Amino acid sequence: MNIAKYIDFTDLKPDATGADIVELCDVARERGYANVCVNGRFVAQCKRQLQGSGVGVACVVGFPLGAAATQVKAFEAETAVRDGADEIDMVIAIGAIKEGDLEYAERDIAAVKKACGVTLKVIIEECLLTDDEIAAATRVCVRAGADIVKTSTGFSKSGATLHAVDIIRRNCGNCGIKAAGGIRDAATAEAFISAGATRIGASARL
Repeated sequence: MNIAKYIDFTDLKPDATGADIVELCDVARERGYANVCVNGRFVAQCKRQLQGSGVGVACVVGFPLGAAATQVKAFEAETAVRDGADEIDMVIAIGAIKEGDLEYAERDIAAVKKACGVTLKVIIEECLLTDDEIAAATRVCVRAGADIVKTSTGFSKSGATLHAVDIIRRNCGNCGIKAAGGIRDAATAEAFISAGATRIGASARL
């Protein structure tokens, strides 16, 4: 299986430097990955470096907690797109899902989708949710217009699980699925793709 086209090659470390991001883009270009995924500070740099390569630029929003005000998330997404982001990876309002305020979570996603106007991935942070909450969060993503439901930030207790991907798959309709967090080798990536993932987030060179 050629997994390169599935990979969002990621560096979201708080101490990432411009030189680290240059290396990230070089590897992504060389291997033909789908995207690089970075924090907002580096979007314009990546866009310049990857021009003409076919590798896109994804930017995280509301990361990693998902607890920023909706207006802040929307502005962050709009700014990232203005700087050149092709895709947005936003964190869902996790606390709203936990307390059952699904309407808030849906409005939050819909506002970011309206602000960015590009492919929107919504990170549900599966390790903090019950099975029922994973299903509910996935359905919220669908209703709000998300394009892809993403398992994890990689910054919480654990990352992607095949179990959660199965729950997402059964509830996501036509949305794609991004498995991220703890995927460090090609065999693991292939297992997630076989389970239904249409995108893989990884900081390792797969």
